[in-house]
Amino acid sequence: MRTKSIKKNKINVVTLGCSKNVYDSEVLMGQLRANQKEVVHEGEGNIVVINTCGFIANAKEESVNTILEYVAQKEAGKVDKVFVTGCLSERYKPDLQKEIPNVDEYFGTSELPNLLKALEADYKHELIGERLTTTPKNYAYLKIAEGCDRPCSFCAIPIMRGKHSSKPIDELVIESEKLAAKGVKELILIAQDLTYYGLDLYKKRNLAELLQRLVQVEGIEWIRLHYAFPTGFPMDVLEVMKREPKICNYIDIPLQHISDHILKSMRRGTTQAKTTQLLHDFRTTVPDMAIRTTLIVGYPGETETDFQTLKKWVETMRFERLGCFTYSHEENTHAYLLDDDVPEDVKQTRANEIMELQSQISWELNQEKIGKTFRCIIDRKEGNHFVGRTEYDSPDVDNEVLIDANEHYLKQGEFFDIKITDASDFDLYGEPVQTRIKQPKNQIPKS
Repeated sequence: MRTKSIKKNKINVVTLGCSKNVYDSEVLMGQLRANQKEVVHEGEGNIVVINTCGFIANAKEESVNTILEYVAQKEAGKVDKVFVTGCLSERYKPDLQKEIPNVDEYFGTSELPNLLKALEADYKHELIGERLTTTPKNYAYLKIAEGCDRPCSFCAIPIMRGKHSSKPIDELVIESEKLAAKGVKELILIAQDLTYYGLDLYKKRNLAELLQRLVQVEGIEWIRLHYAFPTGFPMDVLEVMKREPKICNYIDIPLQHISDHILKSMRRGTTQAKTTQLLHDFRTTVPDMAIRTTLIVGYPGETETDFQTLKKWVETMRFERLGCFTYSHEENTHAYLLDDDVPEDVKQTRANEIMELQSQISWELNQEKIGKTFRCIIDRKEGNHFVGRTEYDSPDVDNEVLIDANEHYLKQGEFFDIKITDASDFDLYGEPVQTRIKQPKNQIPKS
């Protein structure tokens, strides 16, 4: 006989996927808290809400497995209700309802009010910027737009997230002020396409104006840009970046490929020559910029020549940060009409080759940092190290700076000048220029 769980009225929000999902979960949790609901993030609760990802095959598999795991807990009486929201649910709701019927209810990406109602809570329109952040206290994601209008052939985001919709600048400033009041010092701007920001609201690309407003928020010291689209990039953003010290000399600009043949099939609206010139303009205008990109290998029709073109270009461009993914054949995308003709083992081999090359480039660039001093923010303590980042590194995806916690004490969320003493391919090691040295245990300090 099924027994009820002991813990009552506690909602556990489980987040899968990208930083945009993290943001959505935080908004959900903020609404629940405002309704006097007890809520935790990836903890224990008798009611579970799974915020899923439906972007590519691996992410979909992880989401399905997580749903099945909590449904099994429900059937075993360990939890009482399971709700599913997010991209997977938006994209495959009828299939999920049929295949996993023991979920209490499925919700799409734009159904927050309905989800709250199912959780016996009311959607509060007045809660602009109110979130229950789940990141370390010193940084937070700031989603400046939802959806995407780009026609990229391989991407299902418009199916799951809809058309591009910018948030008004005034709302984003209010949200940033509330985050700063909670101790947030770094804003990581996210959207499916930052460069499109403002076109729908202001009839122009307005990212530069948004940045000029955000740098005025007291308490915010770093502002970082994620997910910029290369076509139509607003160059006035670079001028603001160069002028304003609060804006990190960093940009995440997914380029996906460089072979003209593949770029055309991907419907990226650019060419190798235009992309190379754009990156040249980046580095000319802001010479101290770290550029992060992501690439896709194994796209339909990618020949060995196309791949070698990409590999040689990566070697030439020497990106500070780079990630590489294998192509995922996604239903209802334009590329799904093409023959997925690159074998999986070839896709993986090509991805490995790119990352091996990037590992060497990263190692060489990191060696150049030894002996130099960087302003770093401390995210956390892990094992015997304090873990920090420079302005050239974003959380979870980039280099980390490791400082020996047995020798030095550094407060989480604070900035320190760190001199780099050693470096590997993806980690830096350093020591603070000025800090309080930790006293060994049981040693009495000299008077």
